[in-house]
Amino acid sequence: MFTAILLTSPTNPTLDSALVESLRNAWGGGDVIWLAPDEAAEFALGQMPENRWDVWENCQSMGVDLVIVPTEGRRKKMLLADMDSTMIQQECIDELAEEAGVGARVKEITARAMNGELDFDGALRERVALLKGLEATVIDKVLAERITLMPGGGALLGTMKTNGGYAALVSGGFTAFTAKVADMLGFDENRANTLLVDQAALTGEVGLPILGREAKVTALEEITTKLGITEDQVIAVGDGANDLGMLGRAGMGVALHAKPSVAAECDIRINFGDLTALLFVQGYARTEFAG
Repeated sequence: MFTAILLTSPTNPTLDSALVESLRNAWGGGDVIWLAPDEAAEFALGQMPENRWDVWENCQSMGVDLVIVPTEGRRKKMLLADMDSTMIQQECIDELAEEAGVGARVKEITARAMNGELDFDGALRERVALLKGLEATVIDKVLAERITLMPGGGALLGTMKTNGGYAALVSGGFTAFTAKVADMLGFDENRANTLLVDQAALTGEVGLPILGREAKVTALEEITTKLGITEDQVIAVGDGANDLGMLGRAGMGVALHAKPSVAAECDIRINFGDLTALLFVQGYARTEFAG
């Protein structure tokens, strides 16, 4: 059995009941259940529709995300999340680069790395080198003035943890940022790279080993083993090429507002919803949200 979920932007909830009903009828689905009025609805399916991606494209043209997941085991026991452009709306290294006066150059490298065009480790080293000499106090300034949380993050963490879930923040960014974001949102642990500092200034180097794509997979393996759960009981979310390893291994891998090359490799693609979409795909109604 499968469940089809249709959802749209919570800031402009315009999910048409006629669309939901027509799709249910075309696919021979079960009764429609509204998870949030005008925003999210679902229905059961006996099998995966052959025209799934054609219908997905049509829904996208209407501002609607269509997700189809196995019904069994929908509610996951662990959240594994990327940070930059996922749990927060920015790329931390790009914001530091703006303060250092090298914003345009660093943003270009970041975009190419997240799209899978560049080796992650090399791209990170190149960008960090451009920050050499930047005062370490700028990190707190960026956190206070430039970093904003992605909408829906509080509800996602609050709801999953209220229901016994574990949350891990695993980033190719930096511990100076993940520690703060993890604390703000209630993550149980966080892993990231370390910016090296000497005499109160960034050295232009990153601590080794670098946490990239494989390190995120390692985190998935280590944390699930520690918790005594399977990888199938994990929902992972990210937007960049370095997230593909964990997205492919987790029971649910969600490409959130992801680069096209990344979204193309994921079955769950959220382009219009916010982080609460991860609750809808697990079958939570908005009335069940916490946090």
